[in-house]
Amino acid sequence: MAIAKMKFVRVMGPVSKIDDFISACCLSGELHPENALDYVSASMGFTRLSGDNTYAAKMQRMEELASVAGASLNDDADVSDFKPTALDESMIEESLEKMKGFHKLRAELLEELDFCNKEKEQFQHFVGLSASIRELLDCDFVRVRFGCLPVECLEKLDAYQSKENFIFVVCEKTPEKVWGVYVAPKGMTDRIDRIFASLYFERIRVEKESGTPEDVLKMVADEEKLVLHAKEELDGEIASYWKERADRFSELYTYLKRGSMAFEVRKYAVTDRSGKSFVFTGWIPVKSQKRFEKRIAEVPEISYELSDPSKDSHAKPPIKLENKRLFRPFEMYVSMYGLPSYGGVDITPFVAITYSILFGIMFADFGQGLLLTIGAFILYKKKGYGIAKIMVPCGFCSTIFGFIFGSVFGFEHLLDPIYQKVFGLPGKPIEVMDSINGVLLMAITIGIVLVAVAIMMNIFIRLRSKEYGEALFSENGLAGLLLYAALVSCIVKFMGNITVIPTAVCIVMIVCTVPLLFCKELLIAKVQKEKIEKPSAVDFVLQNFFELIEYILSYFSNTVSFLRIGAFVLVHSGMMMVFFSLAGNPESPSEVSPAGWLAIILGNVLVMALEGLLTGIQALRLEYYEMFSRFYDGDGRPFTGIGRPGGKHPVMTTIKKISKRARRRATAEKAG
Repeated sequence: MAIAKMKFVRVMGPVSKIDDFISACCLSGELHPENALDYVSASMGFTRLSGDNTYAAKMQRMEELASVAGASLNDDADVSDFKPTALDESMIEESLEKMKGFHKLRAELLEELDFCNKEKEQFQHFVGLSASIRELLDCDFVRVRFGCLPVECLEKLDAYQSKENFIFVVCEKTPEKVWGVYVAPKGMTDRIDRIFASLYFERIRVEKESGTPEDVLKMVADEEKLVLHAKEELDGEIASYWKERADRFSELYTYLKRGSMAFEVRKYAVTDRSGKSFVFTGWIPVKSQKRFEKRIAEVPEISYELSDPSKDSHAKPPIKLENKRLFRPFEMYVSMYGLPSYGGVDITPFVAITYSILFGIMFADFGQGLLLTIGAFILYKKKGYGIAKIMVPCGFCSTIFGFIFGSVFGFEHLLDPIYQKVFGLPGKPIEVMDSINGVLLMAITIGIVLVAVAIMMNIFIRLRSKEYGEALFSENGLAGLLLYAALVSCIVKFMGNITVIPTAVCIVMIVCTVPLLFCKELLIAKVQKEKIEKPSAVDFVLQNFFELIEYILSYFSNTVSFLRIGAFVLVHSGMMMVFFSLAGNPESPSEVSPAGWLAIILGNVLVMALEGLLTGIQALRLEYYEMFSRFYDGDGRPFTGIGRPGGKHPVMTTIKKISKRARRRATAEKAG
């Protein structure tokens, strides 16, 4: 359980050197910046460093240029010896105008291609028509309509055609539609149009082209070839133009991005009345102190001082968790609820152990657990998903409890030979569906143990924080623990006639702890020497009476909530029984039919997907609501160092990445 110890750093120096200081600190990635105005006297005339970010506008122009060119800008070029010139800015503007010209011409070609595609779509269904399109559309005494109608409307069309004055020529017929042309006298066009509208005729308004549809399609194909050729030549010209300048563009863009990031860091600093000196404040982990001092020593005219948080009443250090590799993925769950306060307790190992065990019990299947472990491990290695790494120990626990429960992909007796030969048992240790009461009792027992552990952890944390009143008299302190133990013992005695704590002792514990919890606010304030507003006698009695009832009910509800563990064990077994019944209830894989294998495989996939998700959510709920709520505050703030992966400050990892790649490239060149 480790929370990194922090040092508060105050950096001072001439404003002319602030960019050098920022570069050194950004490369280290081990400084969490603070607003320096919060750590200097407001009456001394310090103000935030001001100025315009001249890099941002140029970066935006370069990004616009790349967007127009359809290219990407490289932001990890080696800029150690790069010096921008006035020509670079003019080159950007010149290139942007050039690219806009290219882009406009390319848009015109794409528009022409779109027109060609539209004409092909129009005329390809009317290839069977031998008449000229223009001649048909220019007729003086008849009107011609091109289009299509559903196949099922042909019978109605034939009936209309025998009574009305129009001709319908079929050009193409598909299983769904009939494409063709109808011709009607000019004076009867409206009437014929209404008839075809009732037949769901979809009209296509074709262009007036010379020649038959087949002639038009040939002409469009030739035109399309010319346009495509022109587009290919233009694309080649654009690519060539960009390639000639790509290296310079990348260097300039990297330089601008680096400068823009460094400028954003300046906002944390303040300057004095003269505007010649700056003050910069932040936090560094104690383990990084030597590396930080080495880097900052390279910057001339810069002074700094380091101090412990305990010596500054204004200081609230950020939290950086330091856990073993096995526990590290579970920091995500702790951070979701809230980080511990500085000097507090990192509960990540506790979460890692309890969450994995709870998940394993609820998702107990040897085969599915093993598959989950392997799949999660591969997914983490390939994609680096944090949740996949969490699932590795969870899957391992599922495998262990699956072995105890004797389930392998739903086969309940596949492991019986191992139990018999290795352990000397007649069969598997637990038959879930024959031990429903036992499974539920196991779940309640787990709940009692974990609730008691949560209360004990709260006592430990309060004692460590010197909150002795909370440790002794709160519902999650010693008084609450004794009351909870007495209540549990009484219920066990009543339900199972098992004596955990002698009844007389339980009565004494309840009689002693109930008044303490009733008066807990007064007692805590007295022990911790805190001032509280004294309510009236009636308000005091009513408020504390109902709070006492709430404490007792919370003990009950928190414990009963763990029944979901047993419920999921039973649900898992029940769901697999359903799919095995569809497969004919085989006892071993050799008895499964081909159709049965389909039911078993689909059942396992469904159970793993659905129950795996629900189990993960329910295990996390038990952590947050039944345990965290009793001992964990989570009021810390995260350490977000400049350049640190996952940091939330405006300065991201690019500067660090640039430096690493530049140094690596320089080393390779020297070696070559």
